[in-house]
Amino acid sequence: MNDGTSILNQMNDRSREVFRQVVEGYLQTGEPIGSRTLTRTLSEKISAATIRNVMQDLEFLGLLDSPHTSAGRIPTQAGLRMFVDGLLEVQHLDDNDREKIDATLGKEANDVGDIMDRVGSALSGVTQGASLVLTPKHEAAIKHIEFVSLAHDRALVVLVFSDGHVENRIFVPPPGQTPSSMREAANFLNALAEGKTLTEIQRDLKGQIEAKRRQIDGLAHDLVQSGLAVWADDDDQAERLIVRGRSNLLGQDGQEQEIDRIRVLFDDLERKRDIAEFLQLTEDGDGVRIFIGSENKLFSLSGSSLVVSPYMNADRKIIGAVGVIGPTRLNYGRIVPIVDYTAQLVGRLLSDRR
Repeated sequence: MNDGTSILNQMNDRSREVFRQVVEGYLQTGEPIGSRTLTRTLSEKISAATIRNVMQDLEFLGLLDSPHTSAGRIPTQAGLRMFVDGLLEVQHLDDNDREKIDATLGKEANDVGDIMDRVGSALSGVTQGASLVLTPKHEAAIKHIEFVSLAHDRALVVLVFSDGHVENRIFVPPPGQTPSSMREAANFLNALAEGKTLTEIQRDLKGQIEAKRRQIDGLAHDLVQSGLAVWADDDDQAERLIVRGRSNLLGQDGQEQEIDRIRVLFDDLERKRDIAEFLQLTEDGDGVRIFIGSENKLFSLSGSSLVVSPYMNADRKIIGAVGVIGPTRLNYGRIVPIVDYTAQLVGRLLSDRR
């Protein structure tokens, strides 16, 4: 099939209007839209038979579908994609929504985790959907690294950041480490770390170790890798995915099939170890992005949509993301400005904490 924008440009006014009305009606009600309904809402007065012919043409193009034996139509994933890209009218942020978000995030927060928990609650509460928040890693430059032996099978790695933040974690060191090898490993890392963030150190570490292997003995080499791997671990709680409002995805009259779909969705979320993939979704473009159905690479499940936006620190670097997930018939025009505003507000709040 041709590119959606190209198809939209080739449509006549009547086809475009029928398509828009079907999609908007479906997004509002979740029900198939029939020709009789459109005869009452179209600006142009045309017969139900003519509308049915137009809908059949749109179905042939892969933009509409006929569920079950219903005479009505619903948009396909391709149709929703074309509507979002070419016909979606993004609303202004509602004053009431803005006030609710401001009220939730405007309170004094003790730490970043508290802020991000509130972000998730605010988004799910305002949108009545499920919210996703990827919290930032601590990305200040490293000032000092130290290894401390606790027992033959336990060691402590301490990170002191240039902004005064301190983190320490216990890990299993390579067998037979000595005070000398631990000092050597720390000296190597401190020389490498000067002025760099942990992410930058991890990126440079492999090449540096290979290049300077002769300058660091095998034991210290293993200790360096073991100690820094603690921060690259999949269980790293310095970066985590917060999900709020799961119950919002189950309506009062939720069908068993819908409940199973939502259960699979969240099982998939909880199994996903590499949550950095969520942030990767936002890095290919600025501002809010919309992923419909199987376009959403984070989830194996088709039949859900994600509206997501990155947030940035004071240096305009993407450090996390916020989003709303729900069925494909989300009210995109309302959700987009809410997600956009929340992402910008989070960025400002985190920047002010520097």
